[in-house]
Amino acid sequence: MDDHQRLRYSRHLLLDGFGEDSQERLLASHAVVVGAGGLGSGALLYLASSGVGRITIADGDAVDLTNLQRQVVHRVDAIGTNKAVSAAATLATINPEVSVRALPERLGPEGLRALAREADVVLDCSDNFATRHAINEACVRERVPLVSGAAIRFDGQVAVFDPRKPGSGCYHCLFPADAHGEEERCATMGVFAPLVGVVGTMQAMEAIKLLAGIGDTLAGRMLLFDARAQRWHEVRLSRDPHCAVCGVPRAAAA
Repeated sequence: MDDHQRLRYSRHLLLDGFGEDSQERLLASHAVVVGAGGLGSGALLYLASSGVGRITIADGDAVDLTNLQRQVVHRVDAIGTNKAVSAAATLATINPEVSVRALPERLGPEGLRALAREADVVLDCSDNFATRHAINEACVRERVPLVSGAAIRFDGQVAVFDPRKPGSGCYHCLFPADAHGEEERCATMGVFAPLVGVVGTMQAMEAIKLLAGIGDTLAGRMLLFDARAQRWHEVRLSRDPHCAVCGVPRAAAA
């Protein structure tokens, strides 16, 4: 770390238990963010400003006017531009020392697994169950911690799934892919603008803690946030021993 970086990240260096070693870990880390919408906006801004050395952004959608109510990483002149490309351009103005790669596409299972293989942490900032399950499976297979977030209407949630920890569950343990339920989307249900910033920033905080090796993460827990009542609620998560993704198949266990 040079003197310029010591000045830029000086408020981190003043923290008990942080110091240069932790900041050096951030500078040497690679974070993958899937989704550059509402959740990704808050997460990306803080990952870049905090000094995560490499950030890969994957998103196949383009910016439109309805996004600007909450997706603060994008600007009016980015309407019509791919979200990953737009977000990368904004991050370059915030911290040009960070290496940002934009993947302007919707990645399938193989692409997600390839990304997870080279990542130190993955942030799921997507907006649909199919992508969330594909990201989860990639992270379990490659043993990479996953920071998961979601927000709809006035309700948000954030959790960490860390396959490196014995007994740690995964996203599929909590929300099985074969469970029936109606998918809720911002386009039809609406979302309170600051809520996605709260959840996305929490995702960045958990990712930075994982990368820097500080504090206790949310692994094994989920935080639920009711923005209308301004209340947090914590739920303990347990691993499903027969989970189709991270568990032992029933036939093998029999």
